Amino acid sequence: MAMDRPRHQLMRGLISRAFTPRVIAQLAGRIGELTTELLDSSAEEYKLELVADLAYPLPVIVIAELLGIPTEDRPMFKVWVDSMLSNDNVDPTDETAVEEGADTLRKVVDYLREHAVQRRLSPRRDLLSDLVAAEIDGHRLDDREIASFAAILFIAGHMTTTALLGNSIRCLDANPEAQEQLRKYPEKLPTAIEEVLRYESPFAKTSRVTPVEVELAGQLIPPKQMIEVWFGSANRDERQFVDADEFQIDRSPNHHLGLGKGIHFCLGAPLARLETKIALEIMLQRYSSIRVDYSHPIEPHPEPGFNGVTALHLDVEPAA
Repeated sequence: MAMDRPRHQLMRGLISRAFTPRVIAQLAGRIGELTTELLDSSAEEYKLELVADLAYPLPVIVIAELLGIPTEDRPMFKVWVDSMLSNDNVDPTDETAVEEGADTLRKVVDYLREHAVQRRLSPRRDLLSDLVAAEIDGHRLDDREIASFAAILFIAGHMTTTALLGNSIRCLDANPEAQEQLRKYPEKLPTAIEEVLRYESPFAKTSRVTPVEVELAGQLIPPKQMIEVWFGSANRDERQFVDADEFQIDRSPNHHLGLGKGIHFCLGAPLARLETKIALEIMLQRYSSIRVDYSHPIEPHPEPGFNGVTALHLDVEPAA
């Protein structure tokens, strides 16, 4: 994520040899099973807390199974991820808090590196084994590179789907006619999800550094400057989108920046889209009505660069 060409191109090429569209497409059946199981295990028939009941556990389980992480270790990952997220917005001058976040990240990477070492000795049918075997022109990923990518996939990958699913339900609650359209015509879900990615992008911004002096909109930016790029603003740009502040499930074209752009375009985008599409399709079939329960406060994520909620209570009506 912090690399430029040519190193970035090599690393991404190696990872793409293992994390292929075919691998992701093969997860569809399992995603459907997990969605149904999680909804079945919900405590109440007419109530859901979307994040705890579905939007958080679904991508975590999918990625854990994809990587080959043992079932008994998943609670440990939740503790680590929650710890890192709680440290996302700390004062950078608070050395103790910064070190706590770095220490947690080291634990995640060290854990995954141990599994990468195991896969070299005894390959399995999982993504970690595929990453160990990936090769381009004699180049292979070392154990720490594999662990670092797996950590990024686990942390950022589940956050993207959790936010995208929650934001989708919020958009459909605010636009009940769109919810009914998708219930009748589920084939419209892919374009509707693209509109959610534009209208309520999971990540509000990203950071970039200028390698050389750059002029942007008449403003001269010196080299080695940190730039905050706001997706949320770009995706509501009326010069690019007609009726930019309206949610339209059939918007086309829709060249949004919800998952980035260029060489750092989100590598896990196909997985986030697939998980969200399957989960929404099952929910819309299962429930004749899905509404946000505003008697419970909507809890936005504390990290300002992340556009999602930590809890979303719903009233649902099971379909006949």
